[in-house]
Amino acid sequence: MGWRALVTGVERRVLDVRDAEGIKGLAGDHPDIDVLFNCAGIVHQGTLMETTDQEWDNSFDINVKSMFLFCKAFLPNMISRGGGSVINMSSVASSLRGIERRCAYGATKAAVIGLTKGVAMDHIRQGVRCNAVCPSPVASPSFASRAADSEDSDLELASFMENKRIGRLAKPEEVANLCVYLASDESSYHTGNAFVIDGGFTL
Repeated sequence: MGWRALVTGVERRVLDVRDAEGIKGLAGDHPDIDVLFNCAGIVHQGTLMETTDQEWDNSFDINVKSMFLFCKAFLPNMISRGGGSVINMSSVASSLRGIERRCAYGATKAAVIGLTKGVAMDHIRQGVRCNAVCPSPVASPSFASRAADSEDSDLELASFMENKRIGRLAKPEEVANLCVYLASDESSYHTGNAFVIDGGFTL
């Protein structure tokens, strides 16, 4: 069964992922959640010397602190219901591999892996599993937008995948299939893991 067939009754909410009170309100409205997928993020481009303090802080607020806030809001009900699965979106651009002009982004995604392992360890006996997904570049609208910029290193990453690795970028549904697996009982023995899905990018 494809992942699209599993989607029923989608509800959309407009929410600032840096807003702790708004996130608490969302958790209160949905106390029966047993799968939490943290995927909000931005991709900052620049070397360390090119990155301002504000850009650094904003990257960590959106890419890491948002996951901290969502986990903190949703975990109590998840634990009281007997557990669940938390899935955090990281990247191969993290502690797994350095990418040119992705210093702040790579630091945040390495922090996501650390956060994932910490949550997994702290709540392993409460039925909560927590795993991270670490994709290489994905053929998404976001990637296409960045790759249209001749100064962006994503152009080089796309060329690397097409010419030296698997021959193409990852498809969004390939990453989604991994997330569905981690959300399901089929992955009941996985926790604290960083799942690399990269078509050979880190080889």
